[in-house]
Amino acid sequence: MVSQVEFVLRGHRRGCHLVTGEVLKHLPELPECGLLHLFVKHTSCGLTINENADPDVRHDLDQLLDRFAPEGEPYYMHTLEGLDDMPAHAKSTLTGVSLTIPITGHRLNLGTWQGIYLCEFRDEASPRHIVATIIG
Repeated sequence: MVSQVEFVLRGHRRGCHLVTGEVLKHLPELPECGLLHLFVKHTSCGLTINENADPDVRHDLDQLLDRFAPEGEPYYMHTLEGLDDMPAHAKSTLTGVSLTIPITGHRLNLGTWQGIYLCEFRDEASPRHIVATIIG
């Protein structure tokens, strides 16, 4: 069985946001065993899995990504959409735009301290379109 649903996550401010619950609300009943694949249809945000307990992790990840791809570098040629645009594309490449999560017992088989993050890299972010494919 393969099913697919596309949904929209509300726009978030710049930063790393725990969205596990928001994602789960949009999914149909999960199979006994399988895989969930998530794909975000944008080039200035990313998806990742990380710590779901301490919000300092989200803050620190955002700070690290800003150091890896700072704004306003003189070597950027792609600057028409603002200072945050090219760094957003670079950060999206670093985090990736898709995740695959095992499904066991009708639930996402995440570790105790793992959650799904939407990493938003634009100051003026729009809602983000997600394609969820369930294989089970």
